[in-house]
Amino acid sequence: MALFPLTSNFEGDFVLQLVAVDTDNTMDEVAAAAAVHSVGRRVRARPGHILRVRQQGATEFLPRDLKVADAGLKPTETIEIIWQAA
Repeated sequence: MALFPLTSNFEGDFVLQLVAVDTDNTMDEVAAAAAVHSVGRRVRARPGHILRVRQQGATEFLPRDLKVADAGLKPTETIEIIWQAA
């Protein structure tokens, strides 16, 4: 368990946020941590949607239960947080 910085590019937000997550966090937990900085501030919540994580520029989402330590991400790497219909 260690703090791990990631840059969040949250869908619908114009601000990139540096988010400290834990290496044991899942991608769902990473998305929730990023949402704290955007949803309800500059981005409206979307009921009936879930948040998904992908590496910036990728087309495939990372598995929701994948842990940060196993994702191959680098410190301060930019991830995209995208709304997906549930």
